[in-house]
Amino acid sequence: MIELVGFDGDDTLWHSEGYYQTAHDAFEQVIGHYVDLANLGLRDRLLSTERRNIRLFGYGAKGMTLSMLEAAIEITQSRISAADLHRIIEIGKRVLAHPVELLPGIRDAVAAVAERHRVVLITKGDLFHQEQKVANSGLADLFHRIEIVSEKDHAAYRRVLSEFGLAPGQFAMVGNSPRSDIAPVVELGGWGVYMPYHVTWAHEADSDLAGLAARVAEVKNPHGIPAAIEALQARAAA
Repeated sequence: MIELVGFDGDDTLWHSEGYYQTAHDAFEQVIGHYVDLANLGLRDRLLSTERRNIRLFGYGAKGMTLSMLEAAIEITQSRISAADLHRIIEIGKRVLAHPVELLPGIRDAVAAVAERHRVVLITKGDLFHQEQKVANSGLADLFHRIEIVSEKDHAAYRRVLSEFGLAPGQFAMVGNSPRSDIAPVVELGGWGVYMPYHVTWAHEADSDLAGLAARVAEVKNPHGIPAAIEALQARAAA
C-alpha cells in the first residue's frame, strides 16, 4: 500500500522552466551581436556546457549563469565585452528573483492527497534558491518533510525511503520530469504520477518511460493528481 507521496517542486508545484527559457532567449540576443546564430546551434552548445558543469555547479539558476558565461567566452573566442558579460550576470539574477507562481489547483491537490497519505516535497537545485521558493510558495505547511537534494537519483530516493522506514512499493512520486521524478522511483519498485509541463528542459526530458507504464499514471493537470494516487493505490493492493 502507498503510504508516502512525494511531490517535485519546479513545474509541478510552481512555474519555473519558462523563466529559464526567457533567460536563454536573452542570452541569444547578447551572443547574436558577435556570431551568426543561424549556423551556431546555440541552444545545443549551451545545453552541452550546462551538462558538463552540473557536477561542478549543480542545478539551478546559478549554475546556468556560470555556464552561460563560459559558453559566451568560448563561442565568441573571448571577444565578448565586459559589459555583455555583466548583462549575462543580470539575466541570471532575474531568474533568481522571479516570483513563485503556483500551478492552478496544486494547493488543493496536495491537500487532498495529504488527507490520506503522508506527503513530502523532494526538489533539487541550489539550496538557497529552492528554500526561498518553498518559503514563498505558501505550501510548506502541507508537507511532513521538505527535501532539497543535489540530484534526484536512486541513491537520493533510497535515502528518503530509509529515513521514513518504507519500502519502494509504499512510495509514489508526482512530477513533470521523466528523468528525475518518475524513472528512478519506478525502477526502485515505487510508483509515479507523471504530469507533463508544457515546456521541459532537454536534460530532464531525455528518459523514456516505455516499459514503466504499469506503475505510472499520467495526468494533465493538478486536478487529476488525487485520483491518480488512488488508482495507483488500487494497483498496489491488487
